[in-house]
Amino acid sequence: MKDGTPDIDPVESQEWQEAIEDVIARDGADRAHFLLDKAVQQARAAGATLPFSATTPYQNTIPSDDLLEVPGDQDMEWRIRTINRWNAMATVVRRNKESSEYGGHIASFASSAVMYDIGLNHFWRAKSDDHGGDLVFFQGHIVPGIYARSFMEGRFSEQQMENFRSEVGGSGLSSYPHPWLMPDYWQFPTVSMGLGPLMAIYQARFMKYMHNRGHIDMGDRKVWCFLGDGEMDEPESLGAIGLAAREGLDNLIFVVNCNLQRLDGPVRGNSKIVQELEGNFRGAGWEVLKVLWGKGWDELLEMDTTGRLRQLMDETVDGDYQTFKSKDGAYIRKHFFGKYPETAKLVEDWTDDQIWALRRGGHDPQKVYTAFKRATEVKGQPTCLLVKTVKGYGMGKAGEGMNTSHQQKKMVEDQLRAMRDRFQIPVSDEDLPKAPFVTLNNAQKAYLADRRKALGGEFPKRFTDAPSLEIPPLDAFKQQLESTGEREISTTMAFVRILTTLLRDKKIGKQVVPIVPDESRTFGMEGLFRSVGIYNPLGQNYTPEDADQMMFYKESTSGQVLQEGINEAGAMADWIAASTAYSNHGVPMVPFYIYYSMFGFQRIGDLAWAAGDSRARGFMLGGTAGRTTLNGEGLQHEDGHSHILASTIPNCITYDPTFSFEVAVIVQHGLQRMYGDQDDVYFYLTLMNENYAHPEMPKGAEEGIIKGLYALERVKKPGKKHVNLMGSGTILVQAMKAAEMLKEDFGVTADIWSATSFNELARDGQDCARWNRLNPLSDPKVPYITRTLEDAKGPVIIATDYMKNYGEQVRGFMEQPVSILGTDGFGRSDSRVNLRRFFEVDANHIAAAAMVELYKLKAVSKAEMEKAISKYDIDGDKPNPRLV
Repeated sequence: MKDGTPDIDPVESQEWQEAIEDVIARDGADRAHFLLDKAVQQARAAGATLPFSATTPYQNTIPSDDLLEVPGDQDMEWRIRTINRWNAMATVVRRNKESSEYGGHIASFASSAVMYDIGLNHFWRAKSDDHGGDLVFFQGHIVPGIYARSFMEGRFSEQQMENFRSEVGGSGLSSYPHPWLMPDYWQFPTVSMGLGPLMAIYQARFMKYMHNRGHIDMGDRKVWCFLGDGEMDEPESLGAIGLAAREGLDNLIFVVNCNLQRLDGPVRGNSKIVQELEGNFRGAGWEVLKVLWGKGWDELLEMDTTGRLRQLMDETVDGDYQTFKSKDGAYIRKHFFGKYPETAKLVEDWTDDQIWALRRGGHDPQKVYTAFKRATEVKGQPTCLLVKTVKGYGMGKAGEGMNTSHQQKKMVEDQLRAMRDRFQIPVSDEDLPKAPFVTLNNAQKAYLADRRKALGGEFPKRFTDAPSLEIPPLDAFKQQLESTGEREISTTMAFVRILTTLLRDKKIGKQVVPIVPDESRTFGMEGLFRSVGIYNPLGQNYTPEDADQMMFYKESTSGQVLQEGINEAGAMADWIAASTAYSNHGVPMVPFYIYYSMFGFQRIGDLAWAAGDSRARGFMLGGTAGRTTLNGEGLQHEDGHSHILASTIPNCITYDPTFSFEVAVIVQHGLQRMYGDQDDVYFYLTLMNENYAHPEMPKGAEEGIIKGLYALERVKKPGKKHVNLMGSGTILVQAMKAAEMLKEDFGVTADIWSATSFNELARDGQDCARWNRLNPLSDPKVPYITRTLEDAKGPVIIATDYMKNYGEQVRGFMEQPVSILGTDGFGRSDSRVNLRRFFEVDANHIAAAAMVELYKLKAVSKAEMEKAISKYDIDGDKPNPRLV
């Protein structure tokens, strides 16, 4: 029946309603749900166009009759929880008494203290001998409350609490969850909002991948992710919820703290964020549990025989709900209950204080406990808890329910007194202005210790005790170290062969995780479909159209390849899950994530930064790299700056190899460094799709390849007309061609230098400069590039397929005159020849730049210079490619 359509048979309507009520009374709500679903299916099959509703009434999902008793001593837990609230507030307030520049947040934890208390006391298992441990993504802004809890447990000293957000001295606590800064404590970085939910989904998915492949027994382990309702506006927050439902991630629980406020004001002032999120998650296939109203409302709802209170709850918008909790009981009586005579009558015998004491569901331990317990028992689908709270709960006039609460970092004495009195905190009037930390008594400490002992130990806690892997020696890649002769291949092809060798390795092959965002055939990796399969928890329940071919599309529950579709962010989140498995599961995994390099650090830069914070270990491979190698694709696809972006991540090690032996040396070195020596770095390699001949590895080149520079070809006795041509990637091949041209055309000789990493050369040079600045009375350190070029004669010409800034980083560490060529500007579509000509990095421009530097040194004549300009077709009036 459409809205507004009259009821043509009220008696029949009443019979239907009574029938449903009878089913619920006899057989329960599930049976009623089943029958109604069948009726709806039948009606639709008969042609009725029934509307779909993804939302349920604005009520608690779990009826009050189904509430569970919370285990343990609830009076004790309330007492400890109130002290935790106080200490969390004091952590921020005390720091900001010293200086407001330290910042911090009080209101977020104040709204969610019950949820974290219930989780830490009753649900979150630590890693132990008999359990793999739960993984919890803590909401970033609530960390003062988690620190306060650890302080009460004796894990942190008062000095550390005093130094919240003051880490330089070595005894402070980080502002947010940062594994890099607190490597034994935080499991995941989460404060870049939106990344937490995305990473949590893929952590849960990768946990199942490891289980299905036999690496771990996941048992009943869960991944919990705590979020703010305002955070759900980030596209990444909801971007992968369909995958979580599609793959049945019943090990995943989202807890959305719906305090109805974001940073500046209401999340949905004119509507309801809870209902909106319920529709999103239920529509995607999640189980949704709403925890909206505390026990005090149950009495009123039971008295609501007219249904008017339920109607009022449904039609009241979030902006009003927020306003109510910033006022008092009298205001709520007038502006909420007073809207209808029926609802006003419900509270006519209540005092204003009783009305004000009505709590939202997120502040009711029993409601939260029951919802958490129900969530852990859901099978076959992920669960989202929508928990309604008040932002700044307990802060009173300092920020409870106010638009300004998120920015509140200070509390004056009257506000401290109000909070103390409200929660009965044992702080004297004399000490009150100091906002002192409150310690637990022996009984309270013992209670907390017992709760955590029952759950396996300290939490949160990050582990680093994964075993080292036995890395294959370099000669395992013997084929890649040899010359290809006249056969031309790309570095992408060389990498695929190296990857295949690793997959076949008996020691680490099972640990290798190939990750591709729907471009396997682009990178020549379709052979892996047949050999190791694509992971799918459902297996392959269809016959692929290419089943009769050797490399057919094969999916399997034990597949090894993670094929993420057109989804770089999801693939990167998958890679983070794999690259942190050594910590989260105690099993080191070796992920290789290959993608269009333009869609790497530029598109998912925030996730790449989070990977560094997470102490990730693995390989990222930017395929089709360089501004001029992917010639036909144009502006959006041609990468001339990924190495510059990658250099901003301190523990990301980057290389731009030209030859297959360089790729082999770098990969073998990376494996040893990350999985043998267990260094918390990750590697980024660029790979090209251009085919050319690859020489045999020069003897003793390994060290230079790793450090970033080695001599590929050197002239034994250079004369006056001599230059050094230095390059990386495909442009090194252009430099080699330029050397031949210079010798033939002008008798100029050249040393050829392969610069596998200008980033690593620059870091080494900067480290030496820093040490020399701090130790001026000691013998100075000499950068590797300076030492390597110590006896190099003549100028240096650097040419790469990246912006000039990539090569410019090392100019100051060379004693020779330097000229730098690069591909500044937007990419465009054309042939490689034309593109390199346009960006001035082809052999002609490299040769001409060498002649210019020799001319400056008076090593060649003006006539020779003029001839070079003409022969190499150099146009001095050509527009700057950066500007066109």
